[in-house]
Amino acid sequence: MATILVNGKEVSLSDTERLNAIQAAQRAGVAIPHYCWHAGLSVVASCRMCLIEVGKKDEKTGKISMQPRLVPACQTPATHGTVLVTDSPKVAQARAMVEEDLLLRHPVDCPICDKAGECLLQDYHFQYGREQRRADIKPFTSRRRDLGPTITLFVDRCVMCSRCVRFTREISGTSELMVIHRGAHEEIDVFRDEAGNIVAPLNNKLAGNVVDLCPVGALGDKDFLYQQRVWFLKSHDHVCAGCATGCSIKVDENQDRIYRLKPRENPHVNQWWICDEGRYSYHHVHSPQRQTQLRKRQGQDLTTCDWSQLVPELDRVVRQGGRVAAAISPQLTLEEAYLLASYLRQAASQLVLAVGPVPVVGDDERFPSGFTIRAEKCPNRRGVELIVDHLGGRALDWPGFLAELQAAPCDVVWLTGGYPQTWHDEATAQTIRQAGSTLIVQDCFSSPLWELADYQIPGATFAEREGSFVNAGWRLQSFRWAVRPPSGVLPEGALYWQLLGRRGLYRATDILAEAAREMAALAVVADGVPPLGVDLRVRQLAEAAEPDALAAQA
Repeated sequence: MATILVNGKEVSLSDTERLNAIQAAQRAGVAIPHYCWHAGLSVVASCRMCLIEVGKKDEKTGKISMQPRLVPACQTPATHGTVLVTDSPKVAQARAMVEEDLLLRHPVDCPICDKAGECLLQDYHFQYGREQRRADIKPFTSRRRDLGPTITLFVDRCVMCSRCVRFTREISGTSELMVIHRGAHEEIDVFRDEAGNIVAPLNNKLAGNVVDLCPVGALGDKDFLYQQRVWFLKSHDHVCAGCATGCSIKVDENQDRIYRLKPRENPHVNQWWICDEGRYSYHHVHSPQRQTQLRKRQGQDLTTCDWSQLVPELDRVVRQGGRVAAAISPQLTLEEAYLLASYLRQAASQLVLAVGPVPVVGDDERFPSGFTIRAEKCPNRRGVELIVDHLGGRALDWPGFLAELQAAPCDVVWLTGGYPQTWHDEATAQTIRQAGSTLIVQDCFSSPLWELADYQIPGATFAEREGSFVNAGWRLQSFRWAVRPPSGVLPEGALYWQLLGRRGLYRATDILAEAAREMAALAVVADGVPPLGVDLRVRQLAEAAEPDALAAQA
């Protein structure tokens, strides 16, 4: 066990931990300012904002010997006996000098900068900078330069932390960004020809992360640029529904409109990153093509109806139908799948339960950092399979479901969608329509099946759901809804809750606890889910090890 001193306070570190002074100070509740250091990137110690006093305590005599010069905390390992001083006048003077130097060449264009409100240069200036500016203020706007289809560089705002350059070299492995010129003339740029035309644009599948990494307003996301002030945004912890990786994200919204998605640190899933496909996957939430009107078929016509009338009518249709078939979409949460399967199991005399279509595009793509974009473009196949296998008797897939319908027609066919893209064709729709007397479709957008349905039930998107997803690595993560659905749309969980005749409001946490008591595979989440999620394989490993442990005791 290593012990270090941070401003006179003892902090204990385990023997397996390898931390630098910034990380060790965080354990003591002390924040050391920094621009260039990031836990997911290599150390360059170039910004000099994290300069501190460092010494060593003699274990025998207790005497502390301090180094004569300040050293960068990001490059200083925290070992046994290390002494860190972060609040001395010497350190304060060094920080003020760094801030003053950065602001000599930095444009004072905060009122039009997207980073205003979450800019480290702003925060550090007010916290560590000088009370008065000694140089003349020259208000000017920054030169703007395109780096690629999604990223803009505001050249003069850059503080040359080189985070973005290191990201493209170490994380994406594409190396589009570089540092051009020298000394005070250094700038970030992509490779260009003699005429200044871009030869290799910043266009990799993780490019948007450089905007998150930038500590100032130098790098701008064209999708978010000038759309909203960050102090108006409310941030919600959520899970990306773009693929089976299930990245931890933050949904930033204002008045139920999403303006951006950002990565949320999770070392078990996505580290500090998300792909651009997931980052920009929220636009369908506010698409004008969203279906928001509840309809039912009467003869050849579709008429609007009310949710209060639909619930008892659906219940009557399902209970009077002899054979019921349902495909549960992997876009639904585990809790929604559990409620629908539970309802159909108790209401239908004969039940065929299956997992809905699982979209697969290409192959898994793995980057040098280990981050993986999955070919499976849905967030919860494993979770829905657990429910279908437990309550349906077997985990029937989509091709098996279609074969089952062709072999034996059903009285009622219930299909759930929620896909942001097309998930079936006209031929499949006709096959299903002919196999069922009554067709119930829940979806967000119009489709061949939607047009043929007897009941058209508008569904929610990922940001409007509350519940849990199980990713490709069997990690279960829970989340709350980030925005409310459009008027006329009832989230699937709330509808199933009412069909089961339960009182009060739908609460995903209660459903997950109920499912955990019933299903051994979910027992590990019976007491709740931590912010970073739970690996469902923990129980499986424990059960596998238990016979060996008993044998050893015997």
